[in-house]
Amino acid sequence: MKHSKVKELLNSTKTNYEVTVKGWVRTFRNNQFIALNDGSTIHNLQCVVDFENTAEETLKRINTGTAVALTGKLVESQGAGQKYEIQVAQLEILGDCDAEKFPMQPKKHSLEFLRENAHLRVRTNAFGAIMRVRSVLAHAVHTYFQERGFVYVNTPVITGADAEGAGEMFQVTSLPLDSLPRTEDGQIDYKKDFFGKHTNLTVSGQLEGETFAMALGQIYTFGPTFRAENSNTSRHLAEFWMIEPEVAFNDLIDNMDLAEDFIKYVIKYTVDKCADDLKFLEGRLLDEEKQKPQAERSEMALLEKLNFVMNNDFKRVTYTEAIDILRDSTPNKKKKFQYLINEWGADLQSEHERFLVEKHFNCPVILYDYPAKIKAFYMRLNDATEPGKETVRAMDILFPGIGEIVGGSQREERYDVLVEKMKAIGIDEEELWWYLDTRRFGSAVHSGFGLGFERLVLFVTGMTNIRDVIPFPRTPQSAEF
Repeated sequence: MKHSKVKELLNSTKTNYEVTVKGWVRTFRNNQFIALNDGSTIHNLQCVVDFENTAEETLKRINTGTAVALTGKLVESQGAGQKYEIQVAQLEILGDCDAEKFPMQPKKHSLEFLRENAHLRVRTNAFGAIMRVRSVLAHAVHTYFQERGFVYVNTPVITGADAEGAGEMFQVTSLPLDSLPRTEDGQIDYKKDFFGKHTNLTVSGQLEGETFAMALGQIYTFGPTFRAENSNTSRHLAEFWMIEPEVAFNDLIDNMDLAEDFIKYVIKYTVDKCADDLKFLEGRLLDEEKQKPQAERSEMALLEKLNFVMNNDFKRVTYTEAIDILRDSTPNKKKKFQYLINEWGADLQSEHERFLVEKHFNCPVILYDYPAKIKAFYMRLNDATEPGKETVRAMDILFPGIGEIVGGSQREERYDVLVEKMKAIGIDEEELWWYLDTRRFGSAVHSGFGLGFERLVLFVTGMTNIRDVIPFPRTPQSAEF
């Protein structure tokens, strides 16, 4: 049976015609009024049941969560709060829902409770809105790159390369863990493993993406990445999605321009397409903020913050300038920072990034030219830097509320310099022979960045815990669902 979506009925320009709608009951009042939602919109559609001509047994089965099909006339509503309603002529129960056992009652639930019921939390207004926003943001990502001639590349999930050099990777093996094969010197014999070598789940598609950029010019990846970092904070996931463009012939300035333009585009696209959901999430955030002390509340409402990012140039500041600002800042002098800034070369923490964005500059910030020793091996070494103060053409984009949202760089295109950097940190040339080939054969300046998709969704929805913007979060000691 063909049926209409709630969203399309609420936006209808005509009335007094018969429709069929299917969805889930949010509330049922006075044995007469069903608030129906089918996931197409944050809004419910009021459906008025003729209870005098409906079997009592059927009415008793209508609970929060019950799946129903309703047929009737779409008419202008007599009551306040909605423009249209359906005068139900025919009611069919598609799936019962035991009111005593169904966890998603029509009341406010804690986010912790909802995480424990991640398979059902999307039936709440908040998570329905978050997941619709996530979907539109993902579409915006593809639209931006496709309209500009980028090629979408699916880089491997299983890899032998550690792009970050951090070692926090999930190992992939088919070896029997209770009787691992060993070499003569007692090491695990990975030649007997499925791939004949040590392999992991990827932390980034960047290295493989670079090889495609050196043939196709401009590419992007958008796929799952994994990090075995034993971190239980509100900003970390073990499985997350990364957007990684890579562009041949782009230097660091081009890279900054691309990242800023991209972020502004996808936010605007989503604000335009998700007005109702974002308005709801803004109200939700305001209610949450009322529980916090005044000093901890956001200075801007959600939509104001999104417009602020769209309408302001990102401030571009060198790492060295940022260190000077932080060293001389009041929280540093008064020892309010958890990690005090005393010297050049310190790795910036979230509290420092947020101070720069939220207190000092009061706008999104792009930090660039970081110390080489705190950045990845593939970043281009700056020429003519002081010994001991070598910097690389790296950039991070910092946002209010969440700190770093983008990390990128101009890549080291010089073969000899790249080999030296790999040697210095113990990366085997033979492991990345294919990556080095891109520097042997027609090397050129190129740049790219990575944007953690969940951090972007976090910012756009106003949520504060990254576990609440991915359907089924994977975190230490938790792989439920």
